[in-house]
Amino acid sequence: MTSASNTTPAASSPLRQLPAGIWVLGFVSLLMDISSEMIHSLLPMFMVGTLGVSVVVVGLIEGLAEATALTVKVFSGVISDYFGKRKALAVIGYGLGALTKPLFALAPGAGLIFTARMLDRVGKGIRGAPRDALVADIAPPELRGAAFGLRQSLDTVGAFAGPLIAVGLMLLWANDYRAVFAVAVIPAVLAVVLLAFGVRDPDGVAGQQRINPISRANLKRLSSSYWWVVGIGAVFTLARFSEAFLVLRAQQTGVATALVPLVMVAMNIVYAASAYPFGQLSDRMSHTRLLLWGLAVLVVADLVLAASTHWSGMLVGVALWGVHMGMTQGLLAAMVADVAPADLRGTAYGFFNLLSGLAMLVASVVAGLLWQGYGAATTFAAGAVFCGLAMGGLLWRHRRLNLA
Repeated sequence: MTSASNTTPAASSPLRQLPAGIWVLGFVSLLMDISSEMIHSLLPMFMVGTLGVSVVVVGLIEGLAEATALTVKVFSGVISDYFGKRKALAVIGYGLGALTKPLFALAPGAGLIFTARMLDRVGKGIRGAPRDALVADIAPPELRGAAFGLRQSLDTVGAFAGPLIAVGLMLLWANDYRAVFAVAVIPAVLAVVLLAFGVRDPDGVAGQQRINPISRANLKRLSSSYWWVVGIGAVFTLARFSEAFLVLRAQQTGVATALVPLVMVAMNIVYAASAYPFGQLSDRMSHTRLLLWGLAVLVVADLVLAASTHWSGMLVGVALWGVHMGMTQGLLAAMVADVAPADLRGTAYGFFNLLSGLAMLVASVVAGLLWQGYGAATTFAAGAVFCGLAMGGLLWRHRRLNLA
């Protein structure tokens, strides 16, 4: 009778076994994503329609901001390893993001918008790698997939809740952009307060003496298995390219302009709903097999999007895209934690994020050129081809390891 009572579903649920710090980090991500997406979903229209900024300038600001975030991620990860203070860097990153939010509401022109956007992305770069390393430090090894899946799921809830809140407030306040931007300050501040008081660095991480994480000796400790995961993450990104192309495809298939943003909301709802279940599943099955299934889903999504001429088919493709994200993104983060030394996790996530981000830039440029030269169907078909190459690489490595 005693053994039965200890194995009830409630007692054995991974959600109940996850440390409180994982939940706090998830809700911190949710709150900051709500704040950021309330602004970013409206910012291009605000810049062009209200401030009179050209589309070229909008693209330049966004490109510089994202490049800055990618660069900062590496350095913040290294610093978090050197000092063993992941939480402090995460608080600084989230705090800087919160401080930028009022600037969007007050901006009289493109200059202050540019400053705010750059500082916001610097904040994102500062917090990204230390936060992921903190998740890996706090989570029990046998629950890492569930931990990253939960954090990713809550983060993605913020990604679709933010635009929905922004749309509702715009309707309520007769398209008052600045008022919506001002409200976005509230969840950002709550995120910083929650992180500051709800999470602490594990004693083992904070108390260890550190040496230079990017010295030759330490970089050699990042094994070939780690760089394989980094390479797979980059190839995944090449196969997926920017989600902006989903929005463009929605326009082509007859979705009303006012409803196009709901396409990304739909994708993120599916992503949020699937991230935790697949993260939990990754703790119980072969990572390679789950990655292969994730790529297979992306192949089907690309082919559906390539063939669709009606909004209903496009919506199926978008939903499959969200399932693929839920299957793979938390899994890749957990795989980095599995193959990186504990005292180099910040550095490991920094390099992983940098190379995945650079792959995203390359993939999006190539997708844009294909779209312009050959059309949308060719763009998504090319994505399916990249998926096939990635699947071939995974199968080759899997067979090689089994034969070794």
